[in-house]
Amino acid sequence: MSSCELCRKIGAIEGIGPLTATAVVAAVGDASAFKNGRHLAAWLGLVPRQHSSGGRSQLHGISKRGDTYLRTLLIHGARSVLRWLGEKQDAHSRWLRDLIERRGFNRAAVELANKNARIIQALLSSERAYRPRSLVAAPA
Repeated sequence: MSSCELCRKIGAIEGIGPLTATAVVAAVGDASAFKNGRHLAAWLGLVPRQHSSGGRSQLHGISKRGDTYLRTLLIHGARSVLRWLGEKQDAHSRWLRDLIERRGFNRAAVELANKNARIIQALLSSERAYRPRSLVAAPA
């Protein structure tokens, strides 16, 4: 599979444009080198920093380790998705609106970027195409 096809495949994800898609394919290439999506997200610095001692685990803000450029592109793409939510009523949009209410806009953007990184790893390490969640009727 050529890199152009890979770019189109991950470019179908909401918040991933041509610039982000080409940068991810150039930097990551074969995502099967990562055990799962969380490892790719950790490589990008999109997972919480963790301090553990004595069986007790504390999670802090994102680690900000890894590729700053890719992390920035993913977060800006996520902010764009959040900004244009409007009155969409599909399940994904409702989840994002609830997330913004609970955690705030910036944390929701980082969480969406994290989710997109995990989706990217799944798509790049398999032959599957991206299938967005289908529209779900709004509750009456």
